[in-house]
Amino acid sequence: MIDLRWLREHPEEYDRILARRGHPPAAREVLELDAEKRAVETRLQEGQAARNRISREIGERKRRGEDVSALLAEVARLKEGIRVDEERLRELTERLERRLAELPNLLAEDVPEGPDESGNRLEREWGRVRDFTFTPREHDALGARLGMDFASAARLSGARFVVLWDQLARLERALAQFMLDLHLREHGYREVWVPYLVREAAVFGTGQLPKFADDLFRTTDGYWLIPTAEVSLTNLVAGRILAERELPLRLVAATPCFRSEAGAAGKDTRGMIRQHQFDKVELVSITVPERSREEHERMTACAEEVLRRLDLPYRVMTLCSGDTGFAAMKTYDLEVWLPGQRRYREISSCSNCGDFQARRMNARYRPEGEKRPRFVHTLNGSGVAVGRCLVAVLENYQQEDGSVVVPEALRPYMSGIARIEPHD
Repeated sequence: MIDLRWLREHPEEYDRILARRGHPPAAREVLELDAEKRAVETRLQEGQAARNRISREIGERKRRGEDVSALLAEVARLKEGIRVDEERLRELTERLERRLAELPNLLAEDVPEGPDESGNRLEREWGRVRDFTFTPREHDALGARLGMDFASAARLSGARFVVLWDQLARLERALAQFMLDLHLREHGYREVWVPYLVREAAVFGTGQLPKFADDLFRTTDGYWLIPTAEVSLTNLVAGRILAERELPLRLVAATPCFRSEAGAAGKDTRGMIRQHQFDKVELVSITVPERSREEHERMTACAEEVLRRLDLPYRVMTLCSGDTGFAAMKTYDLEVWLPGQRRYREISSCSNCGDFQARRMNARYRPEGEKRPRFVHTLNGSGVAVGRCLVAVLENYQQEDGSVVVPEALRPYMSGIARIEPHD
């Protein structure tokens, strides 16, 4: 949620940011609503004050035995005006809040210009792209002989689901456990087990609603399936005032994620790249405003370390203005090399949301020595997407005979298994 006081002072700057995002201007519309709302508030306060003053005068005149019929008529007129103004104020407040909820976050000044992913900026690359003596296969072709079962999943659930058998199921579990242990033991995150079903307020708080309702799954009794553990983890501080000494709060959770992929019709229809249900290890940080840029770099480095330990070649991209997500000020995407596809694919997004989500959730902290609380800054990142990491391991560690070598870092989680063999 945008700070309305800031918007009053910087309308041209906000419209410039919207233009960078590819959105039409909105400041004038919002400020006109805001001005009308404040005018009604002032009129309502004046009417209430006049009613109270005349009511006191009626009491005094009655005690003196004077005629109060004219004053009673004036009170009745004021009450009707107050009723009309209260109704109008409720309507304007709802319209203003609804419009503000539709507006995206500010952008950091160093976000590059660009209309879409073509404008994203390469920051760094890591790892050596492997030379294969054979033509590397894509993961779904490899997986068909290793236990990746799309046919059974389709019978159970339809398209964009998968069943993993035997060692592939174990590899998926090993990846999640490896990531959790790394973030807990070496990166200082606190593990949390969270609900997968949340109320509407939680999904609104992190910015998925109302804009992305079509990309989510909703139950018949009003719960929403989480599209990412970011929703549950970040909302743990909703409505709270934290002490400054509690920050930064660094949280990690491994959860399934559920997405309708309504906006991805026709994209990645094969394989495990874009599923309705997938596992992800999510990182969330809650921090003071002065440290959020530093925390963003730290979180991104934590996600990178997962890929380094697995020896998976990757690159880091800064998303441009037209590709930065609704709730983010700035986002780094980690893209892993997939030799079967012969291109980099996103495996993690690490975003600094500033105080945008905190305002929607009313999440604050009290600075040391100050009475007035301030909004926290929130950050989130994949640490990393487990299913896509499994895809990357299969494609990068494949052998000509269809087997897959298990990365060294994962073998302790696989009871020492060094290779997954195909079975016909």
